[in-house]
Amino acid sequence: MQLMVRDGSSGPFLSVVINKALATEQLSTAQLQQIKSKAVLMSLKFADKFYNKYKMHLLEQAAHDVIGVVSLGLQELADSDPQRALHLLLAPEGLVKPFQKGWTMLSTVSRKSGAKSLYGEVDEQLLQLLSSPPDAEDWSGWQHYQQALTEHRRSQSMQLLQQQFYVRSHFDEFEHFSLEEVLAEVVFYRALTGGDKVRQDLKKRLHTITLQPHWFSETFFTMQTEATLAELPGANADAIRHDLGQHFVPALVRTLKFARDYQALAKQDASPEKLDAFEGKQGLTNPLLGWPQYLEL
Repeated sequence: MQLMVRDGSSGPFLSVVINKALATEQLSTAQLQQIKSKAVLMSLKFADKFYNKYKMHLLEQAAHDVIGVVSLGLQELADSDPQRALHLLLAPEGLVKPFQKGWTMLSTVSRKSGAKSLYGEVDEQLLQLLSSPPDAEDWSGWQHYQQALTEHRRSQSMQLLQQQFYVRSHFDEFEHFSLEEVLAEVVFYRALTGGDKVRQDLKKRLHTITLQPHWFSETFFTMQTEATLAELPGANADAIRHDLGQHFVPALVRTLKFARDYQALAKQDASPEKLDAFEGKQGLTNPLLGWPQYLEL
């Protein structure tokens, strides 16, 4: 088996680094052969663990997988700098350290579902998206990893919000469909109750809450949102900010106006059916962020 490196390849980061080093005469033939030999050995080990090293097509697949994983870890360790990457490749660990880094990155962002992955803690589809022959024209592995990382941080941030700001310990995955919805409920509930942890009782509590005039402004809800995010780790707070749309705060103000009208209707002893109809109509007209279907417990 040969791991070919084609001149001018813009494919896997590993190939890009090697091509540039060869073009600038920073990599000798002997050093290149040493890198290739390590790659072949790692491919054999990978195939032996996950495939079948005695079948050529599976051995080739293992080589493509190794190139993808190494490229990912190498690009991260070198901060996308080919010169730094070359130093890493020529270090005593060679390809091993970048491979370990790449594998750890993949396992961290892989979705933990009920289905068992062929690669243990690494998602099969994600690895397939990174796997690449060395002479590929393009390699989108880094972009696919970034997408997976964004989704991982979004999911992690949603769990963190629920753990830190809710009274409940169990959550229905179908109750909230987005990170924005979870944050909106937290911000809205805390704003109306003076910072209490979220319970499913806002409809009942609304009877005794005095809505202050200065609450009905985007400035107020912007401050409330930032106060909530300030209680989270910086990386998660940044991930949440990045996920928020431009209509997040205006929607919270609109929801508060709805809550005011809902409160006035409730104080007129409106029937539950009338209140539900009013709520349903508003929900169809405009998304009511921070106003889920609260249960009156």
